[in-house]
Amino acid sequence: MAIVVGGISVPLGHDEDIPAAAAKKLGLKPSEIKHLSVKKQSVDCRKPEIRLVYTLHVTLHDQKRQLSLETEFGKAVDYTEPEIAYGSKNPGRPVVIGAGPCGLFAALTLARHGYRPLLLERGCDIETRARHVACLADKGIFTEESNVYFGAGGAGAFSDGKLTTRIKDGRVDVVLKTLVACGAPEEILYIAKPHTGTEHIRTAVSGMIEKIRALGGEVRFQSRFFGILLANGEVCGIRHIKDGLPQTTESRAVILAIGHSARDTYAMLQAAGIAMAPKPFAIGLRIEHRRDMIDKAQYGGAYSHPMLGAAEYRLTSNQQQRGVYTFCMCPGGEVICSATEPGGVVVNGMSYYKRDGENSNSAVVVAVGTDDFQADALGGVAFQRMFEQAAYTRGFGAPVQRSEDFLHGRVTRRFGSVTPSYRPYTVCKDLHTCLPPFASAALKCGIKHFGEKLKGFDMPDAVLTGVETRTSSPVRILRQGDLQALGTAGLFPAGEGAGYAGGIVSAAVDGIKCAEALMRRFSRPD
Repeated sequence: MAIVVGGISVPLGHDEDIPAAAAKKLGLKPSEIKHLSVKKQSVDCRKPEIRLVYTLHVTLHDQKRQLSLETEFGKAVDYTEPEIAYGSKNPGRPVVIGAGPCGLFAALTLARHGYRPLLLERGCDIETRARHVACLADKGIFTEESNVYFGAGGAGAFSDGKLTTRIKDGRVDVVLKTLVACGAPEEILYIAKPHTGTEHIRTAVSGMIEKIRALGGEVRFQSRFFGILLANGEVCGIRHIKDGLPQTTESRAVILAIGHSARDTYAMLQAAGIAMAPKPFAIGLRIEHRRDMIDKAQYGGAYSHPMLGAAEYRLTSNQQQRGVYTFCMCPGGEVICSATEPGGVVVNGMSYYKRDGENSNSAVVVAVGTDDFQADALGGVAFQRMFEQAAYTRGFGAPVQRSEDFLHGRVTRRFGSVTPSYRPYTVCKDLHTCLPPFASAALKCGIKHFGEKLKGFDMPDAVLTGVETRTSSPVRILRQGDLQALGTAGLFPAGEGAGYAGGIVSAAVDGIKCAEALMRRFSRPD
């Protein structure tokens, strides 16, 4: 075990002061410390002198003294995987639908326990998918089943690879350690706001798929789930299309990790009688500033220090009786096309590990409640689609507007210090026409308010790109305390697409939990 010591603060570039600071806080001499490791590192930029703040795990030469200080300061406890009392029901072949973070971790957990799952993914493998995404950006050629949301790794594979989460669950460490073992940077184990960049998350995804296969699981890409077979309130199989041909797999254990953009799947599940309900989400735009401006606003004179990297921000407000907030901030990144349907434009953000692009971007969005759209389980989907279609231009060009022009309701004629990063091309348009009136009104007030919190956020030349609609699932697939779908035994709705997670880590954790729930009900194959 180790003593947990938090709040160890040192100036930038003074890592050599950490042992002395830890010893002082513990009331010891540095020589009494046997070993010291960093559990978490964060940046404190609230004062002119920026400092790094550490939480440490410390062991001492004197075991008796260590036990005393563990009681006083806290003891480091490693997560222990729960013992699974395997169920007795025969699952047939367990099936996991979707190879995003949730589905990958669900399938890997099952494979580690000898269940040999079948993992189905409607999109392509990472390499093929990357070519399709690049083709959309370069030429405006769209592939409906292989894009930013569909394919190996899910939406996280074309993002910032952000791994920050607010959930308190020991499985978070399992997720991070697994990603590192599969190729993600080791620093994600201790950085307070870890990220991998899109390139490293793709490497980790490929590594996880290899592990699943090595442990006896099967992974099939370009395999779209289109039917669920039910009998007496239980799952008995699924149907999917592979190589243009419909196939049926018998199974009494299915994990639904479909992601929040599989709209045809939602409709199929609703028609099959699976219990669903509408869920709040958010709608808005992407805002871009020059990266160096955001860095200076956050870090002041230390903005170029190599230990800091590109600056992040997270801003919240309440305007027009609506929550307004920034979301999925991508320092040194780019705005990308995330469409999943012909005739509609959706934007998202992406950045690479170095975060060294010219612009930094973030979603700036407004809360949407279930009373804002038609009272139906899929009412939120229809609401999203309406504004995506309003933003659409042939060839997937995206509407853009300078911040000052948006605030005054006029079309942008030319850009200033910030140039849009979105590809394949942009169209100058009044973004009010692509948003519900309540969202436009709240965004205008929110952007001004954020300028008071972060100097320059409301600068006239900031670029807004529309529309951001896929902030979270607009649907919740209802489930019971044992994580099975309400009224449907053997079906485990999981992750972001089922309405139980938000982001890579929380989705992965939910996938592990659903796999554990499945194992408690079903026996391992012989």
